[in-house]
Amino acid sequence: MLIDSHCHLEYEGLVEDQQAILERARAAGVDAFLNISTRQSEWDRVVATAERENDVWASVGIHPHEADSHADLGEAALREATHHPRVIAIGETGLDYYYDKSDRQVQQKLFRMHISVARETGLPLIIHTRDAEDDTAEILSDEMEKGAFPALIHCFTASADFGRIVLDLGLTISLSGIVTFKNAKDLQEFAQKIPEDRLLVETDSPFLAPIPHRGKSCEPAYVRDTAEFVAALREESVEHLGQTTSRNFAKLFAKAGL
Repeated sequence: MLIDSHCHLEYEGLVEDQQAILERARAAGVDAFLNISTRQSEWDRVVATAERENDVWASVGIHPHEADSHADLGEAALREATHHPRVIAIGETGLDYYYDKSDRQVQQKLFRMHISVARETGLPLIIHTRDAEDDTAEILSDEMEKGAFPALIHCFTASADFGRIVLDLGLTISLSGIVTFKNAKDLQEFAQKIPEDRLLVETDSPFLAPIPHRGKSCEPAYVRDTAEFVAALREESVEHLGQTTSRNFAKLFAKAGL
């Protein structure tokens, strides 16, 4: 059993042939999918796909790139969207200082707002962070002191020091196809040290296709390639890694009832 814990089924590159892409993933042994939203205008489509496909679930949230255009989004709108039975997560949210597509203070404000709703609802927070380790760690630490909330760092590419901080805070870490890249030696070393009960795998499709699919549009079936690579790194079978990551997904995203 494998689960793609982060994919964008409504994005260009997947949505045009969504049904066939899901069937290819199922044939590759992928048994569940978490379809991630990045802006409010996507929420209805993400939820509709989850309503139609029994093995697909939805998240609701605002990506940091979209923060400026959602600066006035209040907690009430996000909280209401989480009430849908197929919505099992909040996000993706977080900080992205690499592209700086939105004002950093607006990103931080929305990040904290998502955390507040995650704390209130108990739904896991899906965090995107790029070139923003210090501020991400500071906000997470500060907010955890106000009250614990479940969360994961998706598509982890940060430093080992940041990884240890978020693990100490109780977060889960999800690995994407980036871990298979030849220039990802530091990430590969850290991947071997992630506790078994804190690890997930994902595609972030249609982005970041793993080796041997680089250059192609990524799709959920490719989570098997990432899982096989990570299992080899950790000197375990892909079956074992599939079982543990699926168990971790079921525990973290308990609303799915897997």
